[in-house]
Amino acid sequence: MDNNEDHLVISLKQKFDIIVDLLNSAEEERKKLIKEKRELNEQVKLKTIAFKEMKRKYDSLKVAKTIVSSDDEKHDAKIKVNRIVREIDKCIALLNR
Repeated sequence: MDNNEDHLVISLKQKFDIIVDLLNSAEEERKKLIKEKRELNEQVKLKTIAFKEMKRKYDSLKVAKTIVSSDDEKHDAKIKVNRIVREIDKCIALLNR
């Protein structure tokens, strides 16, 4: 019986060592995944900041595009502004009489 008990103890020790190795591997994997999660969260924060900045720039560009139109539209706008300025000058001249 002693031999059988020794064999059982050795078998249990081997299984225990395997379980400890598996536990250590799982702990290392968990630490690696936690680190990867932190890195991904940081990347998400950076991308969110970059997205907000690009959206702000896009909105500014959209406003600028609305203000500054094509060359033909610029020319027409200048003509209209000049016409309005001439009319204002005429009104000022009439008021000064």
